[in-house]
Amino acid sequence: MKTIALALILFSLSAFSIQAQNAASTTSVAATTAARELASATLAAHGGAKLKEMKTLILRGTSTISAFNQNIPGGFAMIFSGQKYRIELENPFQPIKQIFDGKDTLTLMPNAFKLPPIDRTGFYVLGRIGDPTYPVTALPETAKKKGFRMTSPDGRFTDFYVDEKTKQVKGYDSAFDFGTQAGTTSVEVDKYRTVDGVLVPEKFAQRFDLGQITAYCEFKAKDILVNTPIADEVFTMAK
Repeated sequence: MKTIALALILFSLSAFSIQAQNAASTTSVAATTAARELASATLAAHGGAKLKEMKTLILRGTSTISAFNQNIPGGFAMIFSGQKYRIELENPFQPIKQIFDGKDTLTLMPNAFKLPPIDRTGFYVLGRIGDPTYPVTALPETAKKKGFRMTSPDGRFTDFYVDEKTKQVKGYDSAFDFGTQAGTTSVEVDKYRTVDGVLVPEKFAQRFDLGQITAYCEFKAKDILVNTPIADEVFTMAK
């Protein structure tokens, strides 16, 4: 009799475990479906097919870097072409320049932290919505905001936070490893501009956490160009 009772208890526990797993699986599927629907709406809000087909993007304007209790005004340029990019932060103390030519990352500063290819994290990734190599999933359960996660083929992810009414991206977080270093960045978008049918960040603030260093930078774009031809020489570092 004890053997039968024990078997019934074990069977009941097993059945309960299976039901719990099925419920969790159903919840996960529903969350992923909702995230993909939100991502599609976000893509449409930012230009849809025009964003997906965008070949190049150029932003130029003013910037303010905040680090080590100092605010440093200057200018910036961000130039993107496919996987290639060029980022310049001009200021009176330490100009920063970084270039990815499609193969190698080059930097003006010796031993500087190197970001991964920009097409794998951040705003530029939105154009990959619908690409199976950049899957869309739900945000972690700990997230309190409405949004979705996109993950690049090499495992780098970006968590996008979306305005419920406009479906525009309000901000995003990215985390990545590059070599032996790790870093995170968070962006909050204050203003957008529509250029050739694509909704592009015009004014935004970005935080960089690079190990023991935390820096903030505010950007305000004056010039935004979409699909302007860019020569390969732009993605080379002058010696």
